Amino acid sequence: MSDQAEDNKAKRKVRIELYKPNDFKQVYSIGAVGGHSPYDFRIGFYNDMPLPAAKAGEEQVIQRRLETEVILSPLAALELSKWLNQHIKDYEAMFGPIRRAQVRPKKESDTALQDSTEIQGYT
Repeated sequence: MSDQAEDNKAKRKVRIELYKPNDFKQVYSIGAVGGHSPYDFRIGFYNDMPLPAAKAGEEQVIQRRLETEVILSPLAALELSKWLNQHIKDYEAMFGPIRRAQVRPKKESDTALQDSTEIQGYT
């Protein structure tokens, strides 16, 4: 390749415009599930909702609603991992370490009410 062709390549600029279509949707999620194949990574984002028990003492049912799924190429998954790790480091540098919720021991007076963090899957 000639020096001039290399200079032209180095001078080329690219501008990226971020566009949000009218039907753009934001989703809040408390967790993710997924996996990978040789071809892609799949991440499903979900929210949990406790369903009311019909009778006292009956099994508690948590409905896990899959809100959306993202399918990424292996390269895109790697880049997402790097991006997310950097943003977590930046966040913790500003606000301190991110901590998991701690399950508090139940008191006898709590038997009528369940700890919402336990129900919502935050533990």
